[in-house]
Amino acid sequence: MNGGTPPGAADEEVSRVLAALADPTRRRILDALVRHGESTATALAVEIPVSRQAIVKHLGVLDRAGLVTARRAGREALFTVVPGTMDATAAWMERTAAAWGSRLAAIRRIAEVTERAEAHHRRGE
Repeated sequence: MNGGTPPGAADEEVSRVLAALADPTRRRILDALVRHGESTATALAVEIPVSRQAIVKHLGVLDRAGLVTARRAGREALFTVVPGTMDATAAWMERTAAAWGSRLAAIRRIAEVTERAEAHHRRGE
């Protein structure tokens, strides 16, 4: 994240990316674009079993989330993945995973201390 990012903008970006990635068809579209480098909605519709119109709508969501970009090539638009857009989302996920890891480790330590205390109590120590 750069120093010029206004507060809350990263949260909004993460929310847009997560909302876009929540749909399995959009994830398949992104996977296909990563594999092919760039593709048209028509070519994606051949590969992914939904209509071209549905592909176009999904590409619109991915575009608004900043995950893909399009350039005109004659009558078609060629879509490509925008590198780096998921960086803020990946960073958020890493922070969240680390926080949960810390919480789970603390719970595990408490459970172990409690278990040892109960074992000592049962043995009459």
